[in-house]
Amino acid sequence: MSALPLPPTAAAIEATLRAALAPTTLEVIDESASHAGHAGANAEGYGTHFRVRIASAQFDGKSRVARHRLVYDALHIFIAEGLHAIAIEAH
Repeated sequence: MSALPLPPTAAAIEATLRAALAPTTLEVIDESASHAGHAGANAEGYGTHFRVRIASAQFDGKSRVARHRLVYDALHIFIAEGLHAIAIEAH
């Protein structure tokens, strides 16, 4: 019997964004505990809701939607592992 996948962590999300977007600033905050009882939350209180504050040269000249798309594209691998919501502040 295989183990269930672990929910995403701030460290894993940070490493993935660093590799994909080479950010000049990056902060990943797990806000899952404040969403307990909401849709998409899990019983553990972590790994489902994150806030990402990021700046990257790859965002230069791109619209807000395009910047967000770059972040979502980098993090798509976490969706199947329980990532439910990402609040993005991309500069």
